[in-house]
Amino acid sequence: MKRRFLSLVLASAMSVTMLAGCGNKANDGTSGKSAQTEEGKIINIYSWNDEFRQRLEAVYPQVESTSKDGTVTKLKDGCEIHWIINPNQDGVYQQKLDEALGRQADASADDKVDIFLSETDYVFKYTDKDADVAMPLKDLGIDTDKEFKDQYDFTKTTASDSDGVMRGSTWQCCPGTLVYRRDIAKDVFGTDDPEAVGEKLKDWDTTKATAEELKAKGYYTFASYADTFRLYGNSIESSWVEPGSTTIKVDQKIMDWVSDSKEWLDAGYLNKTVKGQWNDDWNKAMSSDSKVFAFLFPAWGIDFTLKPNWDGEDGAWAVTNPPQEYNWGGSYIHVATGTDNTEHAKDIILALTGNKDNLLKISKDYADFTNTKSGMQEAASDAAFASDFLGGQNPFEYFAPVAENIKIAPLSPYDQGCVELIQNAFSDYFQGNVEFDKAKSNFETAIMERYPEITEVQWPE
Repeated sequence: MKRRFLSLVLASAMSVTMLAGCGNKANDGTSGKSAQTEEGKIINIYSWNDEFRQRLEAVYPQVESTSKDGTVTKLKDGCEIHWIINPNQDGVYQQKLDEALGRQADASADDKVDIFLSETDYVFKYTDKDADVAMPLKDLGIDTDKEFKDQYDFTKTTASDSDGVMRGSTWQCCPGTLVYRRDIAKDVFGTDDPEAVGEKLKDWDTTKATAEELKAKGYYTFASYADTFRLYGNSIESSWVEPGSTTIKVDQKIMDWVSDSKEWLDAGYLNKTVKGQWNDDWNKAMSSDSKVFAFLFPAWGIDFTLKPNWDGEDGAWAVTNPPQEYNWGGSYIHVATGTDNTEHAKDIILALTGNKDNLLKISKDYADFTNTKSGMQEAASDAAFASDFLGGQNPFEYFAPVAENIKIAPLSPYDQGCVELIQNAFSDYFQGNVEFDKAKSNFETAIMERYPEITEVQWPE
């Protein structure tokens, strides 16, 4: 498997002596060794968009300036952050990152990967201790029990290897909510009050009855069958691939999503013209002339996805509870094994993920639900965290209770591919283009092409 390949390639990086650069003396952070080395001049950070750069610029005190094109951030000590950005879609980001990590042992100091980001869908690929591409944070001198005691437990679990050792940290927590059109709620229910609307969507049985009400008035409950996938996917009882296995095991909850999605699509509760997410039809479903009532989004979905696609005035949307608690996403910060910038990396991780004041600033400035339990409890009742886009509603009131109860699904290095390809395969089935069994075989073909080491796909009986 690729992770085993990376482990072999990077094994030699543990003993590499780093080249001198700007800054202070620092421990190289490798396997507890005490050899001292100078910090490098260039800090290479790999990501898929500018979200992390924006947050770092907002709270990291060492930032001096950033180039107009956003590719270089100068620090006050003379070092530079170089941002290497590749799109997340279709695995492009991982491919480019893996190539860079594969060259890590032989790369010059200024070309080494120093910090990289991952998402929940594939974080375990990089926190896997056998892959050895993300340093244990304790090797940076971070006392994770002390520094991250205020983080949500499930985020610490997600960022840890199989031994419970944290190999990353995140500034955000991504509890999912339901975001709905106030005008449609008034038309169908006679009220747009979030608490009252939440009662109409408090569980799946109630939501199904509500979907019939919406249909009778000419509205769709959700835009696409893909919109509900995360709620089912967060409920799987075992990982897609068990450690050491080459077999994909499709959880029954995934097949429940398939059957329920087909039922809802055939019943007219979903828009048949919207095929999946992250396409033009899905984006248009968020516009003012759309007949779609609601979307299932975490905080980032409102800011990054809904808001840019809305062409009406502020105050048209509101947040309430989802039919089922879920988490969607989360960007994790990792320090690459072999980095020559351990001190900078340590400072950045502590500033971005362990400082309550910084996290609250990010929440206030960017509407992120951040990884501070006490801070988010405060924000939930603080009018300063109200959203202009949501017409003065404070969405943290609904984010916080969900976050407290999130139980992260079992993870594997193959999660992103499985999540993407299972939806792609059954999209054709939902649209009536292929039979059910053909959709299954198409998934088997696609997943083995993406991951040649996979030898079998097992379906629930």
